[in-house]
Amino acid sequence: MNIRSAFRSIVLGLGALSLAACGINSVPAAEENAKAKWADVEAQFQRRANLIPNLVEVAQGAAENERGILTEVTEARARATGINIDADDLGDEAKMQEFAAAQSQLGAGLGRLLASFEAYPQIQSNQNFLALQSQLEGTENRIAVAIRDYNEAVRQYNTTIRTFPDTIGANIIHGAEPLAPYEAATQGAEVAPTIDMTNGN
Repeated sequence: MNIRSAFRSIVLGLGALSLAACGINSVPAAEENAKAKWADVEAQFQRRANLIPNLVEVAQGAAENERGILTEVTEARARATGINIDADDLGDEAKMQEFAAAQSQLGAGLGRLLASFEAYPQIQSNQNFLALQSQLEGTENRIAVAIRDYNEAVRQYNTTIRTFPDTIGANIIHGAEPLAPYEAATQGAEVAPTIDMTNGN
């Protein structure tokens, strides 16, 4: 009876170990990690969106030439904040691309707006503008880090659900689907810019 109990304990222990190795816990843990990283991405994009009205307010009196850019940035902000991706949509590549395109358009508009202000010393010397510009630059860096972390979490999750033995639990128990990485593709980003270093002589 003692040997039988020991054998039963060993079989139960091996069964529990094999279940643990089949993605019972690792698949949901990897998925939750990716969802948490996506929340970080959204938080950074929201931070950028929140800074834009302040930047527009500071810049509004600058020059009539920038009215078009200000309008474009304001409209791009409305489009970007109007597209919501929740955790259930992380596997929908089309929604992720739509979100990335809206954010990319907003980023490009902000870049043009900030570049156009270099021609206006009264804006460049405005402390509020300088502070906002610094905050936007910091936010762009945070966005890049958050996207990198999210994409790494997605890579780990997608690898987990496709590799043995976790794929057993992923497919049979969890019905896991791959998540889509964030791909911020700027139009023409694949073409290197031409730099002319000549003096024009």
